[in-house]
Amino acid sequence: MDLLSTLSGSLMENFYPAGWDLAKIDACVDDDPSTITDRQSWWHPDFEPIPCQSVADFDTLMGHEIAKTIRRTGEEGKQLAFILPVGPMGMYRWAVYFLNEWGVDCKHVHGFNMDEWSDSEGNTLPSDNTGAFQYAMEQAFYGPLGDLTVPENQRNFATKDNLPTYAEKIAAIKDGGGELAVAFGIGRVCHIAFWEPHFAAEYESEADWKKATHRIAAKLHPLTIEQNAITSFKSRTTHVPAYANTVGPGLFLQADHIIGGADGVLSRGMMWQGLSLWMTLRHEPTSWIPSTYMPTQSGRLFFLEELAGPLLAECN
Repeated sequence: MDLLSTLSGSLMENFYPAGWDLAKIDACVDDDPSTITDRQSWWHPDFEPIPCQSVADFDTLMGHEIAKTIRRTGEEGKQLAFILPVGPMGMYRWAVYFLNEWGVDCKHVHGFNMDEWSDSEGNTLPSDNTGAFQYAMEQAFYGPLGDLTVPENQRNFATKDNLPTYAEKIAAIKDGGGELAVAFGIGRVCHIAFWEPHFAAEYESEADWKKATHRIAAKLHPLTIEQNAITSFKSRTTHVPAYANTVGPGLFLQADHIIGGADGVLSRGMMWQGLSLWMTLRHEPTSWIPSTYMPTQSGRLFFLEELAGPLLAECN
């Protein structure tokens, strides 16, 4: 007895994205956690999943990768467009540590926050609201960098006026010999940024889907709302907006280097991200599962080993 055998007639029957084959998704999971890093035919030759034993290891290694990317491009005299997430967050403390330790000036960095909460018209939270992603970035990354920080006029946030300019700004940086790096987390429904699976139904082809650079006032999936209630709003679902402005695959699939993170472990054996990680690594790329495209790009995905499972029932 499980969801697959009891789905018909239940309240869950039309809950998941229409393009999800739940049996195929379940088959992505191997009961042997050690196989999660087994290479798949569609992975980029330079894509590498990196297991981490603890949250401390995860934060340090991912932060080092961000800082290393910033240092390398600076040493090479390149401008760097960096699409940045709010979630995960712990890596920013270590990125700041390494950049300050190495004395790396971030004047060549152009930050692009990948998303922001919004209302149905695309209006965003004030920048001093503790739930705003702009507030989170200023507190965790831009502020602590001090004199070495990214210039204010090179910090981009996903407001309804500024988000539509991202594609042109990033293209200009790349056309000038610069690079695009994308740091990201993986959503419970396998979104990247707030690019949700159900958006796939609105495009005539995968090619059209891949061209979409952004969306204003994107309608979020209920699982996304609940994920963020748990991870960012201390379980207070009533405080989570139902919409967001977000970058799309037309930007996050154009990376020269990706830096991913999956740290969705809670405590006492509880987690929210194990299945999402297995789907990302094992399901062939499909617009119905946006995160499945990330392994097709060059870079690294850091993840907590515990997320690999085994994903078997354990009552807490």
